[in-house]
Amino acid sequence: MNREPDSRDELKARALRYLVRREHSRDELARKLAPYAESSEILEGLLRELESRKQLSNERYAEARTRQLARKYGAARIRHDLKDKGVEEALVERVSKLGELERARAILQRKYREAATTREERAKRARFLQSRGFSYQTIYQAVRIGDDE
Repeated sequence: MNREPDSRDELKARALRYLVRREHSRDELARKLAPYAESSEILEGLLRELESRKQLSNERYAEARTRQLARKYGAARIRHDLKDKGVEEALVERVSKLGELERARAILQRKYREAATTREERAKRARFLQSRGFSYQTIYQAVRIGDDE
């Protein structure tokens, strides 16, 4: 398929259509727009313009993505996902740690209605949380607190 590259205005319209649907990281949006751009300079200029107008924000993307993933996953899994999308390390660390123990407890409560009564049940729940990307300390606290209640 041999098609003409988008003009700057067409590229901007395409970028805004992507951003209306959901937040994107800068790297993710650049990767999606690259096949349609005339040159990398035009693409870079457009991304800078979108950032200056606050239409594109890695911070906003990281917060939205963290909220989306936090329902099911722990900090390690969230950090890995955000790094893959090109979010800066400092921002990843800040948004991924918020309320990890509470998230782990909520996930356990949704999956298991009753408290664990045996060591095997606690181990099964710990493995479940570990597969979701929670730290050992958080898993230990969540499984132990669940037993005490």
